[in-house]
Amino acid sequence: MSLSSTPPNTPTPIEDPTVYLDDPNRKLLEIDTDTRQGPALFRWLTLGMEYLIGAILVALIMSVSCNVVGRALFNYSLPWADELARMLFVWLVFIGAAAAFSRYEHIAVDALVRRLPLRVAHMLYLLQHLIITSLMVVMIWGGYQVLARSSGRSAILDVPLSFISLSLVLCVIFIAVVSTWRMWVSFTVIRHPERER
Repeated sequence: MSLSSTPPNTPTPIEDPTVYLDDPNRKLLEIDTDTRQGPALFRWLTLGMEYLIGAILVALIMSVSCNVVGRALFNYSLPWADELARMLFVWLVFIGAAAAFSRYEHIAVDALVRRLPLRVAHMLYLLQHLIITSLMVVMIWGGYQVLARSSGRSAILDVPLSFISLSLVLCVIFIAVVSTWRMWVSFTVIRHPERER
């Protein structure tokens, strides 16, 4: 006879995973193209970046695949394929970072923030985006310095090296603008939390 009060074959209830995935305090800061949430300009730019990411990924796969097939079957390496793949990968990383930022898809530990009252949570969001915007301003300045000083061209494809660095500058400008908008939304919620309920 069992001493436990629960029957031995009773399954334990599974908790709803959306409890851990969705932060109700953050809803006002999200940009979602499906539900038309957030400024239209940011939604369209995010959607355009996602399509561009897909195109770059296809071009990257084609470039690397052509080089692998050339090496394996014909014992001939395409000289431009590695250089093109490197350039595409740099653009893919920075455009992907900007698109992920706009959709709030970067990894974050939000266990504390999701348990806070709306006003306090937005105080932390305001601080978070103030730090992000400050870092992006520093990166914009540094990226401008790199663009101004890069006068060389790539060895094989003869692409200006400033074109590769441009991806960084465009990425951080987009992140800074989105972060500034999120600061404004958080500031509005802090001042008038009753309007956002």
